[in-house]
Order: sequence, then C-alpha cells, then structure tokens
Amino acid sequence: MLEVKNISKTFNPGTVNEKVALDGLSLRLDEGDFVTVIGGNGAGKSTLLNAVAGVWPVDEGSILIDGVDITRLPEHKRAKYIGRVFQDPMIGTAATMQIEENLALAARRGDRRGLGPGITHAEQEQYKEQLKMLGLGLENRLTSKVGLLSGGQRQALTLLMASLKKPKLLLLDEHTAALDPKTAAKVLELSAKIVAEHNLTTLMITHNMRDAIQYGNRLIMMYEGRIIYDVRGEEKQKLKVSDLLAKFEQVSGSELANDRMLLS
Repeated sequence: MLEVKNISKTFNPGTVNEKVALDGLSLRLDEGDFVTVIGGNGAGKSTLLNAVAGVWPVDEGSILIDGVDITRLPEHKRAKYIGRVFQDPMIGTAATMQIEENLALAARRGDRRGLGPGITHAEQEQYKEQLKMLGLGLENRLTSKVGLLSGGQRQALTLLMASLKKPKLLLLDEHTAALDPKTAAKVLELSAKIVAEHNLTTLMITHNMRDAIQYGNRLIMMYEGRIIYDVRGEEKQKLKVSDLLAKFEQVSGSELANDRMLLS
C-alpha cells in the first residue's frame, strides 16, 4: 500500500545548518499494516511522515501509494489518498465550525461540490452513529462549535474525520503527545479500534516505547534518517522496553538521550 524507495532529504544544504534528515530510506507497508515508528530527536520520524504527506518534496527517491507514484504530487492532491492526525489537537479541526460541519468537510474531501443541501438529515444520523463509537457523548452535540471541546475530544474527532473516507494510508504523528495520560490512552484505544475496523494501513509515530510495542503489528526504529530496526509479528509482541534501549545502544554506539522517550 505504501512504497518509499531510497528517499533522501537534506535541510539547509551547503550551510553551517545543513541537516541530513532522511538518508536513502526505503520502506514498504502492505495493506492493513499498522506500523509504529520510534527514534530519538532528529531521527527523521516526522520528516518521513511529512515527505509521505507532501509537506515538502524529497531530494531523491520515490513514494508510491497503492501503486500510484505521488512523489511529485502537491500536498492537496495527496489528500484523497491520505488521512492525517497531528500532534496538536487544534490543527485537525475548524474551531469556529460545528461538529457536524467539520465531519461534512471530511466526508466531502476530494469530491466535486454542488449546490445541494449542506448537510442532509441522513448524514446527520450517520454522523451520530459514528460519534457514538467514540464514547464521548459528542453524538448529542452535533451543532456545538468544535472550539468548545477539550483537547482529547478534538483529537478523537480529528481521528474520526481522518478515517471517515477510509484513506489508503493513515498517518498518526505523535497524536497523543499533547494529551494527559488518561486521555492519551483513550485516544490510542480509539485509534487501534478504528484502524482494525476499517483495515487501514497506518504509520504511527510515538515517543512512548510501551505504546510502540503494544500497538500495531510492526515496529521500526529510526536513527539519523535511516531505519535501524524493523520487527513484526510474534517477535514484536515479545519485545520489552529494555530490548529497544539495548538495540538503540548497539546500533548507535551511544545511550538514548531522549527525555520524552525515557520518561514514558
């Protein structure tokens, strides 16, 4: 479903601030893969997601989704293939619009717009059923402004919006990092439930090593723009946090110095 072939990305080339963010990285995700991505600061995790999403072009290599080469497609044209949830709960929704209006925008992404009713009664009933799944009582607040919701409620809504049209690829960019632990756990459970129900091919960045082990069928570790560890299936299920720390130390030759990952 996703093929990343030998991609490279360097920021500020030829200057004192030159930074190689992706170094000939290749990655293949089969349909239904749920891959968690971990690594220290500057490992290239977010750069990888941004390259796939089209936030910035890669210097070399190619990116294919479901066999379609999207390497040179601008970000807005990739939207029909990709759903994304950001780290900041405020980014994925329009605060001044109602819950049902946000869902309607997500449902119409990539479609031609006509002059029909904005939101039909049938759509409202459909949105209520989908919101019920979140277990947050939002199905009774369709006309509430999204700006009145808590961060956790907004992130859960963003997750629903990102998966509404069953994208070819779902990108979760540390989407629980800004939430308190209890809310983060709830959003992660919802993420796993939605991914499983729709069999969504998913790439999830997390700084929490326990979450990386618990969720998904595959785990990759990045370091200096490369994938240094790729584990799946039964081998992944048997992993412990100490195993990941030992693997990082073995490959990098140094101890992990990422407070967020260690404290998690």
